[in-house]
Amino acid sequence: MDNSKKKLLFLTGTRADFGKQKSLIMAADKDDDFEVHVFVTGMHMEPKYGGTKSEVEKCSFKNVYAYINQRPYDSMDTILANTVKGFGDYVCALRPDMVIVHGDRVEALAGAIVGALNNMLVVHIEGGEVSGTIDESIRHSVSKLSHIHMVANEEAKRLLLRMGEKESSIYVIGSPDTDVMVSPDLPSLDVVKRYYNISFEKYAIFIYHPVTTSLHNLMDNIQNVIKALVESGENYVVIYPNNDPGSDIIIEEIEANRNNPGFRIFPSIRFEYFLVLLKNCKFIIGNSSSGIREAPFYSVPSINIGTRQNCRFMYDMIMNIDESTEVILEAIERVKDVKRTVSTHFGDGKSTERFLQSIKSPDIWDIKIQKFFVDNGHFSK
Repeated sequence: MDNSKKKLLFLTGTRADFGKQKSLIMAADKDDDFEVHVFVTGMHMEPKYGGTKSEVEKCSFKNVYAYINQRPYDSMDTILANTVKGFGDYVCALRPDMVIVHGDRVEALAGAIVGALNNMLVVHIEGGEVSGTIDESIRHSVSKLSHIHMVANEEAKRLLLRMGEKESSIYVIGSPDTDVMVSPDLPSLDVVKRYYNISFEKYAIFIYHPVTTSLHNLMDNIQNVIKALVESGENYVVIYPNNDPGSDIIIEEIEANRNNPGFRIFPSIRFEYFLVLLKNCKFIIGNSSSGIREAPFYSVPSINIGTRQNCRFMYDMIMNIDESTEVILEAIERVKDVKRTVSTHFGDGKSTERFLQSIKSPDIWDIKIQKFFVDNGHFSK
């Protein structure tokens, strides 16, 4: 390896965060200034969720390291501890110049902890956002441990400034998945339908994750939601939830409808293929951030159920409802009349270009490891 190259270490723990980071990793991996390494863990390593480690491997990155950080039914704190240990050992051997994490998962928190405690520059992608459940606390914790912030928009930048982050450390690049969303290399809908054996002419997408702070309601909620989907008579591409506590309850209810002709159920779908399905669906329903972030970019209506996306950006095409069967059925009927418009709130398809420009700038490498709280004038009486 060329010792003059900067070592970049990306961490990915889910199909979703890899979709966000993929274009960034590919661009850096092709650049002569960088030696790129990818640490693969979390959901990627679980066969139940499609074994998506293979999706990372298909990209043919030069340096990929896979690590199993959890067993079935491990708690989030145990997963965090396991990831800190495994990632810490890897970092100790590799000694990267920069650690790059994304979002609000425990794997990202582990990466930020390890990087910060080892006096390495930590980059947090898509911090400065709000939501429901424990994710928001994790996201803000990652931001406070990070030295550099690559955010989706000016709104996220303003939140980080209110959190005491230094303005010169915040780069507004947009959400990297928008780069993939506008790519001319996405497959056709026919190709995607053939690949996944989806025979529906028209369909909606259903993704529902557990709300880790409200697990006591999860059984009733998912039963109400599934009942509404069945009674609606619509066709659904159903995708498993993430691997947070409570996911088995959701999967069990989903699998009970495996033989329903209106359901096509998948543990996971390749990110580019998912985007094609999303772009061409009637609507998306559930509580995935895809209904808040990606759907409006494609002018796809979204039915957002429950509290998981509380306080997130809202748009005219997003309907917020609770987990009542009757309310969900009414929303499915009303969503047909929603006016479709496009939102570029989370990006314009040029994030990779801005990311690469930022990490190639000498200024970013001069950012100090020692952080200080900056009073940006938001706390005066």
